[in-house]
Amino acid sequence: MAAGLNIYRDLKKEYFWDVNIEKLDIDSARRLIIERVFSLGSIKEMMLVIDYYGEDEVKKVLTGLNYMDRKTFNFVSKFFDIPKNSFKCYSRMHLHPKSWD
Repeated sequence: MAAGLNIYRDLKKEYFWDVNIEKLDIDSARRLIIERVFSLGSIKEMMLVIDYYGEDEVKKVLTGLNYMDRKTFNFVSKFFDIPKNSFKCYSRMHLHPKSWD
């Protein structure tokens, strides 16, 4: 993990509306931080998160998520060049298809 990411300064507080950001431990809350930044953040913020946690850890977290919205899912798959069937959420999407898809 690289030093330098300061969630209080570098990431928008709005991403963490449901937690007290001042008490958020950046290391133990990695799943929350990675998920929110890749769902809501900018490319710059995503790169900060990758620089801090490392690309392998970010990929591990993202591929292990139970849910990811389709837009984020498609972006992450292309961004990291990860096959869609490598994501946990991919198999769950097919278990619970929406009637309007």
